Amino acid sequence: MTAVPISLGRAAPQIPPGAVPDPAVGLVDTHGRVHRDLRISLTDRCSLRCTYCMPEQGNEWLARTSILTTDEIVEIAEVAASLGIRTFRLTGGEPLLRTDIVDVVRRVAAISGPDGPVEVAMTTNGIRLAEVLPDLIDAGLTRLNISIDTIDRERFAALTRRDRLDNVLEGIAAAAASDLKPLKLNAVAMRGVNDDQLADLVAFAMEVGAQLRFIEQMPLDSGHTWDRSAMVTREEILEALSERWTLEPVPGRGGAPAEKWRIDGGPHEVGVIASVTAPFCGACDRLRLTADGQFRNCLFSLTEYDVTSAVRGMPVAAAPDDRRRVIAETLHACVLGKLPGHAINDPSFLQPARGMNAIGG
Repeated sequence: MTAVPISLGRAAPQIPPGAVPDPAVGLVDTHGRVHRDLRISLTDRCSLRCTYCMPEQGNEWLARTSILTTDEIVEIAEVAASLGIRTFRLTGGEPLLRTDIVDVVRRVAAISGPDGPVEVAMTTNGIRLAEVLPDLIDAGLTRLNISIDTIDRERFAALTRRDRLDNVLEGIAAAAASDLKPLKLNAVAMRGVNDDQLADLVAFAMEVGAQLRFIEQMPLDSGHTWDRSAMVTREEILEALSERWTLEPVPGRGGAPAEKWRIDGGPHEVGVIASVTAPFCGACDRLRLTADGQFRNCLFSLTEYDVTSAVRGMPVAAAPDDRRRVIAETLHACVLGKLPGHAINDPSFLQPARGMNAIGG
């Protein structure tokens, strides 16, 4: 059985049957990019309703029967690790809404690839973090990103449509007191929403010993209401921060999504992920797996590669090696179908049908 790509707007590439990647070579696309990072979405549901992400009501959630089980996640992760994936980032929606989140972390963290044990990271809104962080660390979580766009209570409630700032701050405090370093805080910069608080967010991050990373707002909202004019650009972010501090570029970015600057000579740093105005597609080493088992090679891809249906559709008596071969073929097809870039700035750009919460961060 060979996995079939699902086209969401453009023609899916044709992959030769049995085109299984060579573990010695790794997951290399047609542009020479080696992929080492797989973002696994655990759910499309979230405990917040951020205005730039999803409506407050009327969201169409994935059917629970379509969500990957823990066994399926682990099996896919094992195959991915055998092909060179070194880091698994657990995302959502909000990953801490999974009741089995500690078990997911423990089982994925136990996986080893050709280069040794994998790393398990997580991106969360932090609301449940304080209560589960000790168990997550014990299970093997190694890195953590927490999303926080404002530290002003009224703005937080208006932006997220939930009065949960105290819970987020408790989660950040717990993470800051842990051994998970470096702790990163993510903030989407938005005009008229928090663009007057950018320096305050950096100062807050510095106080708790975290690194603030600003993200240009991207066309990934489920309501398709993204407006380029509302986006605060990389240059505007740097200009605002330069009014308070001296910023010095940090060399050696590699495949990381964030450019970093040293603040007043260090040790603190700030990052900017400028996917719109300064794309970094040429060094991208990331792939994604949605909560319902679709491989994606780009946040903005219009093509998905269905691994769940392929595996679940196999006979009950199918050998584990056959299942793993199908997973490897599907992952290989996804990698080979990756385009040079996302084309946000091209007039032909089409926004993905899925919103960010359904794709996974």
